[in-house]
Amino acid sequence: MSATAGFDIAKEFHWLAVIDDRGRPLLSHRVENGPESIEEAVTELRTVQAEHGDLTIGLDLMGGVAGLLTAMLLAADLHCVHLPGLAVNRARRATRGGENKSDPRDAKVIAEQVMLRDDLRIVDLPEQTTVELRLLVSHRTVLSKETTARINRLRDLLTGIHPGLERIVDPTQKSSLLLLSRYVTPADVRRAGTTRIADYLRKQGTHRPTAQKLAEASVSAARAQRTVIVGERRTAQLIRELAAELLVAKARLKALEAEIEELVSGHPDGALIRSLPGMGVILTAEFVALVGSIGRFTSGDALAAAAGLAPVLSQSGKIRYSRSATGGDKALKRVCYQAAFCSIQRDPTSRAFYDRKRAEGKRHHQALIALARRKINVLYAILRDRRPYEARPTLQLVA
Repeated sequence: MSATAGFDIAKEFHWLAVIDDRGRPLLSHRVENGPESIEEAVTELRTVQAEHGDLTIGLDLMGGVAGLLTAMLLAADLHCVHLPGLAVNRARRATRGGENKSDPRDAKVIAEQVMLRDDLRIVDLPEQTTVELRLLVSHRTVLSKETTARINRLRDLLTGIHPGLERIVDPTQKSSLLLLSRYVTPADVRRAGTTRIADYLRKQGTHRPTAQKLAEASVSAARAQRTVIVGERRTAQLIRELAAELLVAKARLKALEAEIEELVSGHPDGALIRSLPGMGVILTAEFVALVGSIGRFTSGDALAAAAGLAPVLSQSGKIRYSRSATGGDKALKRVCYQAAFCSIQRDPTSRAFYDRKRAEGKRHHQALIALARRKINVLYAILRDRRPYEARPTLQLVA
């Protein structure tokens, strides 16, 4: 005898459904997302386990709002597996009236799928370092996107009132942001002059040659524009605010990356992953955050499939062919692709593989995808064998 349970997870409350090994309902009720209500549900699940033997619990969401529930279930030594929300949606739609969605219905579908499948990912408590890396990497991604949005907004505003200065400055550089946090309009720049601007930039930490060159170029652009634009004063104020915000964001990103590097150095897989050419600190942190334990995967091919890098077999009747994958974890695929791109600039073995694929007629993108596919197999072997990468025949990226 056995039983399976499904939790349809939400922010305010979850829905629990339990069925026996013949699909007959045992429980179906709401569970508040709080310790007392979850503890009551754990007690019920233990009772079901005592009466029906093996119990497997399916969760349709990992992390976030499911954090407390997952932690309490695992602390009670209950066996949990992950069933992705997309799989739940597809399974529900395959049933009668499947377009009618409700929490009880989805929880029952999760329990049924857990009963039918034996290939679902087992949920384990992650290491503290992995959790912290996941949080910091996620926060860095958000900050990077916000920074890019601010840069684009700043460029747009600056082009509207002082296009000559916009062509000179680079808002990704601290020296340009220091300039824009104080001098924006042509009149401001002309009034300050080259010497004062250069002195200001040097006092803020800009190297003398860079400060002098930027001051001269900005004054030259300001002298070329004598027209005052309507709304110039207010626009300049917004640009100064954006420049100041970008300076703060740049400092925060730098501090965040230092924290990430420290965590990567202390992670048991950090040095092993970084030994593979192309895997820098940030890419290593992102890989750890996305993959967690390599033990989740039975082979390098399974890891490649999870990243959407393995070819997909399509077969129908007499037709049989392989095509590029459209699924997989897009973030993990980007990490592998970026690592491949970085490695062809520094690693002779990776460059030789890339050049060979190009000689075979592959386009740049196709050659990088092929390299990323091979590198992920090597990375799996590194983590499986607990040995750093060495450019020798047994680990070389062969076709």
